[in-house]
Amino acid sequence: MKTYEQFYINGEWVDPAEGLNTCDVLNPANEEVIGRIAMGSAADVDKAVIAAKDAFDTFSQTSVEERLALLGKIVEVYQSRYDEIAETISSEMGAPLTLSKAAQAATGLGHFAQAIEILQSFEWEETKGRTLIRKEPIGVVGMITPWNWPINQISCKVAPALAAGCTMVLKPTEIAPLNAMLFTEVMHEAGVPAGVFNIVNGDGITVGEAMSSHPGIDMMSFTGSTRAGIAVAKGAADTVKRVAQELGGKSANIILDDADFESAITGGARHCFNNSGQSCNAPTRMLVPESRHDEAKEIAKRAAETTKVGDPFSEDTGIGPVVSEVHFNKIQGLIEKGIEEGAELVVGGPGKPEGLNAGYYVRPTVFANVNNDMTIAREEIFGPVLSILPYEDEEQAIQIANDTDYGLYGYVSSGDVEHAKKVANRIRAGSVAINNASADFTAPFGGYKQSGNGREWGPFGFDEFLEIKAVVGYSS
Repeated sequence: MKTYEQFYINGEWVDPAEGLNTCDVLNPANEEVIGRIAMGSAADVDKAVIAAKDAFDTFSQTSVEERLALLGKIVEVYQSRYDEIAETISSEMGAPLTLSKAAQAATGLGHFAQAIEILQSFEWEETKGRTLIRKEPIGVVGMITPWNWPINQISCKVAPALAAGCTMVLKPTEIAPLNAMLFTEVMHEAGVPAGVFNIVNGDGITVGEAMSSHPGIDMMSFTGSTRAGIAVAKGAADTVKRVAQELGGKSANIILDDADFESAITGGARHCFNNSGQSCNAPTRMLVPESRHDEAKEIAKRAAETTKVGDPFSEDTGIGPVVSEVHFNKIQGLIEKGIEEGAELVVGGPGKPEGLNAGYYVRPTVFANVNNDMTIAREEIFGPVLSILPYEDEEQAIQIANDTDYGLYGYVSSGDVEHAKKVANRIRAGSVAINNASADFTAPFGGYKQSGNGREWGPFGFDEFLEIKAVVGYSS
């Protein structure tokens, strides 16, 4: 069992300021305790912020070359711990090890590689007439990250913040925090200067609130639920700090009539089930032509039936458990709600898959004949549950896609890319993937409406950590 009863503040592992209060970390595949962390307080946050503020005076003045060398060293040390990071993610949040190695842990390296590439050629100053326009690091950044893609969300904040010259205080999820502690060990071994990177474990009500409202924090970068994001924004309001948020989603996947149905529906269903459905950009609402609804239903059923649920460390596992008992119960309640409200249960449904009695395993589930007023079409389920919604024509498909409080991601499948692009341009979402295109680390990631504000990843994510200054009269 891994035990972390200290926080990393000012380059050292330190005891909690107000005595030891711990939280167990469970393996969702077998419900056994695999770790324990200390839970912090407002006093711990205060110590971390003081360290970050002190470090900012010097770190913000480091050269591009110094920061590039630091980022490169972090990548080197991260690679040396790669397998351990991947295995830890699988153990504490349930992603199959194949997914953890190929994607979960890999995203960490991807975001650092992006930060290095951007920093190498970034223009920090430009002159317009007699005015110098400067871009400068925003200051101390508070970061709150979730459990579903934990290293991805840590790295896509930490890497550009370091590259920009910011210092930071991180509160990772308390549900799957062990990977964040390994990440902290990577940062320490790489020689990140004292006070530049600090970590305080804890819950949102205590540590998250203390960070959001702290006058010494200049910016909050938050990824999580819309409900929690609202709390962060309210906490930050009194100090008028910048708030960047990546929140929930209920992404529509429009399958146009000219698409390759077998490929589009199989790919869309598997994408929905991937990571046990625990992705904010999962294509959970599949919109299909009414005349081909039955065809779509059968293809999605086959995709669900061939998705192997099981032990994250088995090579043939397609999806592992969901992260916790609380989350399992929420998903079960929403599946029951779908049945109650009259959606057609095609495959899956309530309960655990056969033979998986221990662990928080959910049956890959497909509902058909769903309308957009049903709870399963409105609420983010965050589990391997796909809803198929029939549409009469393209205009109705676009209307249904946009009829949501969210706007993080959208999907369009068509045999004609130009046709797909015209539809994609009308979807109110921060990103739209055509024909199940894979993610692009150089592209901005973020949402419209209640899916948040601000952008992460690539150059746009780098800009989030910068302030803009005009020096007037710089030249005559």
